[in-house]
Amino acid sequence: MTHKQPGSKSCFVCGRENPVGLLMDFYTSEPGHCRTEISIPKEYEGYPGVVHGGIVAAILDETGGRAHMTEPTIFMVTAQLNVRYRKPVPSGSRLEVIGIAGERRGKVSHAHSEIRGEKGEVLAEAELVLVDIPEEQIEAVDPEKLGWRVYPDKEK
Repeated sequence: MTHKQPGSKSCFVCGRENPVGLLMDFYTSEPGHCRTEISIPKEYEGYPGVVHGGIVAAILDETGGRAHMTEPTIFMVTAQLNVRYRKPVPSGSRLEVIGIAGERRGKVSHAHSEIRGEKGEVLAEAELVLVDIPEEQIEAVDPEKLGWRVYPDKEK
């Protein structure tokens, strides 16, 4: 069963109040699997018709980390992000993004993420190493001030 994951107010990728953000929604399709769809506007191009590689990396990073989000209060930071750009990621096209949780040992987790084009071809992929944020840091943050909650789906 698919369920929507929380988002925040200011995050570049999922922030609802970030005027320059991507405003992405994420869904857990099954334990350890995250997915979303996006059409990236031309404002995020690095070359005409092609999404900037840094934007591609940000999307892969967020999606890979969210694959481990079995509970809305599990927070990690990326320790390593290895991106492979296979083909140009087109702006203005419907893209599918998936994240798959990998092995977890103690406070260190691994994940894989992909951006797929309209025909299902892998355009970019990443391998991630993620580290848990220390419990005392999480407890010091007020989720309500971050706007950390499940937001209603956008109207299409």
